[in-house]
Amino acid sequence: MSSGSDGNGWNRARGVVWKALVLVGGALVIKRFTKSTTRWDHARLVSQSLCGEKFSREQASRDPDNYFNLRFVTCPAVEMVDGSKVLYFEQAFWRTPQKPFRQRFYMVKPCPKDLKCDVELSTYAIRDMEEYKNFCDRTKDQKPLPEEVIGDIAEHLTTIHLKRCDRGKSCLYEGSTPPGGFPNSWNGATYCTSELAILKNNEVHTWDRGYDDDGNQVWGVKGGPYEFKPAPRSSFNDTPSPLNFPPTSLEKRIEGSFVLQE
Repeated sequence: MSSGSDGNGWNRARGVVWKALVLVGGALVIKRFTKSTTRWDHARLVSQSLCGEKFSREQASRDPDNYFNLRFVTCPAVEMVDGSKVLYFEQAFWRTPQKPFRQRFYMVKPCPKDLKCDVELSTYAIRDMEEYKNFCDRTKDQKPLPEEVIGDIAEHLTTIHLKRCDRGKSCLYEGSTPPGGFPNSWNGATYCTSELAILKNNEVHTWDRGYDDDGNQVWGVKGGPYEFKPAPRSSFNDTPSPLNFPPTSLEKRIEGSFVLQE
């Protein structure tokens, strides 16, 4: 009799142990798959998505009257002591990558905790732009030293606050400048706004516009953002076409679409 009771007790105990193991194991699995993404993880992902060589070729083919085939290239420049990533960015027409018309530094870091966003992307002017032309295409020994890069970060231009896109949308992150934008005086503007969306496969959409005091748009494309998609370097070997290389007669339209550097 006691033998049977001992056996039943052992079976119950073994059952309790197995249930406990299952619960603990399940909890570990759930924790593993629901581990929260940190603020720095978001910043790192945005930095990685921005980097690389991208083109607006497909968009220019669809709508050559409003969009050019541009080269968008970004790469790491330096990491700040607080962990912020500084990226070098330049834009050029695809046929003349050695002559960028826009050069900037991007600083990527987590949003301040008091703001409802995930990543803060700030744009800065470059103190000596000529020294940084084709920075991303150079070997390490041909690039400025990290301390030189930090010293060449000039005035702050804009800041975009990015948030993770809602489930079901095609983007990963999207955001814009705060209401009212930032001061800008090019081509009669008094302020400018910027929108940015990061899609899957490292596709990037950008939309920069300038406005005067009356709210009239005075520079930037009007139909929607530029769509930059990663493309192989062989794109440079494609047969030239008018939509890829704007002739002199289109100079005013180009100036109306971009803030060209002096």
